[in-house]
Amino acid sequence: MAVPGALFSLGDTHAAQGDGEVCGTAVETAMKVRVRLDLVKGAGFTAPRYELPAAAATEPMPKGFYATTGVAPDLMAATKDAIRAMIDHLTREYGLDAPTAYALCSVAVNLRISEVVDMPNWVVSAVLPRHVFV
Repeated sequence: MAVPGALFSLGDTHAAQGDGEVCGTAVETAMKVRVRLDLVKGAGFTAPRYELPAAAATEPMPKGFYATTGVAPDLMAATKDAIRAMIDHLTREYGLDAPTAYALCSVAVNLRISEVVDMPNWVVSAVLPRHVFV
């Protein structure tokens, strides 16, 4: 079911795939997926955001992570959009001022090229490990 502005889709599940999905080849498989979606009214998100608890993370992140994305026909534009969205998250959620949030992005946020196979829609994720906040 398509819902305009939902910023969510699910499908094309993979048992394994490197960051970036560079040529459309991954280990395709059928999966049962459990997803919880929350509606954040009035948030004004322009691209998907997602979070995973520690138990679901594929790498050691004791408290899981929160990620923002940038989707654009230019890799640098997608990167900037992902970081701007993370700065927005850090100012809203943690009360940081924008310059401090920007500096934290440089110190603790991991950038991932999440997808290039569907050019010109390149996807960059900015991943914030939650354990940076005590």
